[in-house]
Amino acid sequence: MLGIFYSKNREGVAGKILVLIFLLVLFYALSVSVPVEAQSTRSVDELKASIADTQNKRAELEKEIARYQDQINTLAKNADSLANTIKSLDLSRKKIEASILLTENKIKATNLDIQRLGIQINEKSNTISEDKDIIAKTFRDVYKKESMSLVETLLSKDSISVASDEIYSLLKIQEGIAETVDKLEKAKQDLEENKRETEKKKSQLVALRAELRDQVRVLEESKKEKNKLLAETKNQESAYKKLLAEKKAKHDEFERELFQYESELRIAINLKGIPSVGSKVLSWPLDSVTITQYFGNTPFATAYNRYNGQGHNGIDLRASIGTKVKSALGGVVKATGNTDLAKGCYSYGKWVVVQHPNGLSTLYGHLSLITVNTGQALTTGDVIGYSGSTGYSFGPHLHFGVYATEGLRMVKNPKSKYCYSVVIPSADLGAYLNPLSYL
Repeated sequence: MLGIFYSKNREGVAGKILVLIFLLVLFYALSVSVPVEAQSTRSVDELKASIADTQNKRAELEKEIARYQDQINTLAKNADSLANTIKSLDLSRKKIEASILLTENKIKATNLDIQRLGIQINEKSNTISEDKDIIAKTFRDVYKKESMSLVETLLSKDSISVASDEIYSLLKIQEGIAETVDKLEKAKQDLEENKRETEKKKSQLVALRAELRDQVRVLEESKKEKNKLLAETKNQESAYKKLLAEKKAKHDEFERELFQYESELRIAINLKGIPSVGSKVLSWPLDSVTITQYFGNTPFATAYNRYNGQGHNGIDLRASIGTKVKSALGGVVKATGNTDLAKGCYSYGKWVVVQHPNGLSTLYGHLSLITVNTGQALTTGDVIGYSGSTGYSFGPHLHFGVYATEGLRMVKNPKSKYCYSVVIPSADLGAYLNPLSYL
């Protein structure tokens, strides 16, 4: 009987040795260095309650912003007058102020989330530390017991029954080790997930703070625009109408100059080198899309003899001041500019041109703020600026143009009466493309 027990125990000892070797390797694999986040004095439940409160306030702000946008859209349908323009600027300002509060709300919520994740990281770190201690202690106990031979184990006990219980206890310890190892592995996985989520939240926080800075700048520009308009018109409707007439006359002159210049470019363009019509390679540059004027000889262009009779060279999209404008496709910022720097030059105002790798380039005009630099690499959907009413504009909107890159140039026209000192995107007449062919 003793021989049978000894044989079984010998097999058990060999198995236990293998378990110990596996445990040693696994212990070191799981013994990662765990950075402990600063402990928050608030509990997870308190943080969750605060996060829920910020979410409720966020919903209220989003409704307020939507109400302002509805009022702006309604006002845009009314006749162009100084009173309506001032009211539109005031509504835009209120919308931007509400958007700033919304961004601050998101920053607060993100900070709370980071605090919550910090507490969870601490909890997981403590769990891992405790489980590592348990495994280490158990490992020492098992090693001490395994270091005794079977004979030593038998002789050290009062009876074979007690020795048998000791060996059985050792086997149970091994089962406990397996459970602890599983628990440790799960805690380690949870910790890594919390750390990844924390890094993601921190990146979001950086982006939100940048957006907040942009919104504050847009608000400042909006206030300047209103003050400038009031100064130029002295708050009189007749002066406003006179200003619009002068603006139109100078813009018409610019269009004649541009047409003459572009007619003389005569750049050879290989249209086979660009995407086919209907390919939908471009994304909309705005989150919410309403087309207010199409490409070509639109009713507006022909009725008012606009664009020197050549038709509209892009599409106009409704966009109140401060609306995010996004790159329609990945590429590189070819150039940026501001035609308002030249007095009397009524063109694109603040503009950005992005060159894409597929032979197309896109133009974004009448911006209130540009947030990119020449040479900057972009991916689809990156914010390149915020909409406005700069340049030749009768209200906030985005002018979106598409070109065959081969035929597009960034030039100063020395023959221009008012715009000779500023760079303006100019193209061979055959390089202008209908944006709707690629959206």
